Amino acid sequence: MSEKEGKVKTGIKELSPLDVYKLLPRTNCKECGEENCMAFATKVVNREVPLEKCSPLLTEKNEKAYKQLKEMLKPAVREVVLGVGDEAVKIGGKLVMYRHEFTYTNLTAIALDVTDEMPQEEIMERIKKVEGFSFEYIGQTLKLDMIAVRSTSDDPDKFKAAVQKVTENTKRPLILCSLNPAVLEAGLMVAAKTRPLLYAATKDNWKEMAELSQMYNCPLTVFAPGDLNLLRSLTKTLLDYGVQDLVLDPGTFPDDGLADTLSDFTMLRRAACKRGDELSGFPLIGVPLVAWMGKGNTQEEILKWREAYLAAMLITRFADVLIMHNVDGWALLPPVVLRQNIYTDPRKPVAVEPGLKVFGSPDENSPVMFTTNFALTYYTVASDIESAKLNTYLLVIDTEGIAVDSAVAGRKLTAEKVAEALKASGIEGKVKHRKLLIPGKAARLSGEIEEMSGWQVVVGPRDSSEIPKHLKEKWQAPS
Repeated sequence: MSEKEGKVKTGIKELSPLDVYKLLPRTNCKECGEENCMAFATKVVNREVPLEKCSPLLTEKNEKAYKQLKEMLKPAVREVVLGVGDEAVKIGGKLVMYRHEFTYTNLTAIALDVTDEMPQEEIMERIKKVEGFSFEYIGQTLKLDMIAVRSTSDDPDKFKAAVQKVTENTKRPLILCSLNPAVLEAGLMVAAKTRPLLYAATKDNWKEMAELSQMYNCPLTVFAPGDLNLLRSLTKTLLDYGVQDLVLDPGTFPDDGLADTLSDFTMLRRAACKRGDELSGFPLIGVPLVAWMGKGNTQEEILKWREAYLAAMLITRFADVLIMHNVDGWALLPPVVLRQNIYTDPRKPVAVEPGLKVFGSPDENSPVMFTTNFALTYYTVASDIESAKLNTYLLVIDTEGIAVDSAVAGRKLTAEKVAEALKASGIEGKVKHRKLLIPGKAARLSGEIEEMSGWQVVVGPRDSSEIPKHLKEKWQAPS
């Protein structure tokens, strides 16, 4: 794909805005909010706006063109919805194999497991762990997404009781795990309205599982460990049988089988995105909790790390759903942060809202400083200010999400922008001094800022961790 040329490669197809434009009504009515149909077509190809924003396209007259466009724009990996309501999770929907080709959509969903042989108290504790897991990372809240209920007893009544306990205490989407259709059906009796993911259909139980999937309108996992030909064959059989929402599991093997596991995941995603193989074009599920199986005398901390690095590897190798066991935050955090980084849009810097930020309880003599709206820069500076319990004003300059040194070099941070931001912020009415502490990496702008703003510029440290020390030693509050 070459986005500079306005083209996006989906599967084996390469779409340009002109391909979409030819099928649009071409009335230039502006109902979509764009100036003309070509501008709208460009945004549709780049997935910046949905096709449905074109009202004339949704009329009966243009029904055929709408269907053609939907077919042209469909992703190489089908999107599947797990759960219902506000907590529903979308998986799949990928357009490309590699992140640098285009933006990944729909974060890898991470589920923690409970089993039907756990005491009720332990099930509740694990539910609370899922609900309570939250980590602020450069302005984004990272969390866990689902709960997998596994039948280790193979007892329908025990499984039903465990599923009921979970559904009564969380609205997170569920994965119901058993290879016994009778056990899964017992769980579905109390969880049907939550639209769980069923795990899993095999060569031995596919028909019964397909009927459960259709009866309860639930997505279904296809499981053929270590056999991609069988996996594709089962997928075709289930599609022909009428099951459309599928998730593929080629098997997760730790230790000696890890290389084959990663190879199978990669081959499936390559077949979907590079060859347009529709039987491979479904979300993939990985099961890092297998790291705990056959653990013997291995220390628990080692097993937790083993599961964490297996999860990280599967995230980088295209897994759309993961089932994990460990609930400790220190081991869950690395794969969760990795997931967030991989699924961040590489075309758009992560930015925060520009404007004046207030820390602590500043008064008319408090320091005034500025930084850029690049999220990592802002949250680093903010964290250092908060840790030192400073009472200060921080002006966030709009640099289109670029860090200080790069913004200065690229003329995204200029003296004129700083002067305009100072005036627009209203800070002149909040402090009686006119002293501005600027980042050390913007020192070359100091003279221009003084000329254009009328403020006295104090060049601060290059690293925000030194701000507290700098203020203590060099900031003199106006008398």
